[in-house]
Amino acid sequence: MTAPPRLKIKIQIHCGGEIAMGPGKADLLDAIRQHGSISAAGRAMTMSYRRAWLLVDVMNRCWDGPLVHTAPGRSSNSGARLTDLGESVLAHYRALQDGISAASRGPDYDALAARLLADPRASQKD
Repeated sequence: MTAPPRLKIKIQIHCGGEIAMGPGKADLLDAIRQHGSISAAGRAMTMSYRRAWLLVDVMNRCWDGPLVHTAPGRSSNSGARLTDLGESVLAHYRALQDGISAASRGPDYDALAARLLADPRASQKD
C-alpha cells in the first residue's frame, strides 16, 4: 500500500537576504523556551551551539526588537529566554502555519492528489 500524496507548504518570512522566520527557526524558539538555553536547545535539535547561535542572531537582527534575550554566566538569571516580542512572533507564525495547513485541505488539494503518482515514472515515455 502506498502512502497518500502529501502537500507540504513551508512558510518563510524574509528580511532582506535573510530568513527572519521559518519552520526551523520557530522550532528553535520552542526549544529555547523549553530548555532555557541556546546550547541545550541546539543539542535537543541535534545542531551545534554555533549554528543555533547564528540562527538566533539572524532572528534578533531581523525584527524591530530581539526575539531571544541571553544572559551569560552561571546565575539563576543566566541562559536564554524568549522576549515578549519573541513569544508574539512565534505565536503569530504558528497561527499562520495552522491557517495555511487548514486551507490546504479541501477540493483543490483533493483534485491534485487524485492526479499525483505515488512515485515518479522511470522516464517520461513510460
